[in-house]
Amino acid sequence: MPKNFKEELLFTAVMAGLMVLVMAGYNIALADGFSHHFIREVLTGYPLALVVAAICDLGIIGPGVKYIFFHFIINDYMKKKQIRIALTISVMMVAGMVTLMSLFGMVVTQNFGDNVLLTYLHTWIFNLFMALPLQLLIVGPIARAILGAVQKRTAPAENLAPKSVED
Repeated sequence: MPKNFKEELLFTAVMAGLMVLVMAGYNIALADGFSHHFIREVLTGYPLALVVAAICDLGIIGPGVKYIFFHFIINDYMKKKQIRIALTISVMMVAGMVTLMSLFGMVVTQNFGDNVLLTYLHTWIFNLFMALPLQLLIVGPIARAILGAVQKRTAPAENLAPKSVED
């Protein structure tokens, strides 16, 4: 888990960067198939989707999920192993991000269909089925490994720093 804002930014950049890239490709493949324009379409939409995902993660979903988790869900069983906390937060984050990013995708592509609610529900379910295993099995472990490596590398520097003595 990130321990400060700098680590939170790194973790979000890796997590959102990979999730948005794969999910953009997934949604374009669902909508248009694998045409000769596939890579261009993914890369064209990627920057805006990444910015929106980062804002949603850092400003809306992340704080909301952490508040709900640490005030209403966490218990002694979860505290025994850090991975239980990470996985529960990950599942909640995926649900929140899929909720907002599915709406974002519909707005950007102007894909409202005949029934907006049913189109959104269809989009949400298909995105959840892809995003949850992607996050839990691939992207989450990659992001945690990168964060762990950074934390290990910076830990000795923090331990060697002189501590202030208060009189």
